[in-house]
Amino acid sequence: MNVSQFVEGYLEDVRAIAEKISVADVERVVDILFSAWRSGGRVYCCGNGGSASTATHFACDLAKTAAPPGRRGLKVECLNDNPPLMLALINDEGFENLYVEQLKTKLEPGDCLVCISVHGGAGADRAGPWSQNLLKAMLYVKESGGKTIGLSGFDGGPMQEVADACIVVPAHSTPQVESFHLALEHLICSCIRERIAEDGEGSVP
Repeated sequence: MNVSQFVEGYLEDVRAIAEKISVADVERVVDILFSAWRSGGRVYCCGNGGSASTATHFACDLAKTAAPPGRRGLKVECLNDNPPLMLALINDEGFENLYVEQLKTKLEPGDCLVCISVHGGAGADRAGPWSQNLLKAMLYVKESGGKTIGLSGFDGGPMQEVADACIVVPAHSTPQVESFHLALEHLICSCIRERIAEDGEGSVP
């Protein structure tokens, strides 16, 4: 293995993927989250596997960095951050209901759900189809008067058809998709911070 050639090839893929990401889709995601901030709605984030850690990171950044000093922040919660609750729900309600059961207790009209999935609900493994708990939660939110955002990869999967806004990382590589999802959540938080800074509402003492 030639390490330098491998690194150069990997970084070339990064450049090529970045050029294909839809700016318009990023704008739609920012608009939805900014509207949630304006209305005082709550944002929920969730994912499975590596995407669960990205969901936690996204929720952290939305809460901590998406509003400049002196401005009201976003109300945000990550639905995969309470292991005892998650395991109890999986044990009693099944994995596909992990997120929808939490949302039945929490969701109010105008709230927003962010779901992160490498394959967007396409594909399967020994346990069955991937990310069906995310798709089920998104459908519940849409039926309940909320907005849905997806971060997906590969060809977007069913998620891009369900979500009100979905950013697809057009790469057939799980490491590349997961890396770009982190870069995108930082970009989105930076955009929201600029929008809030320009807005005349939301000042705090």
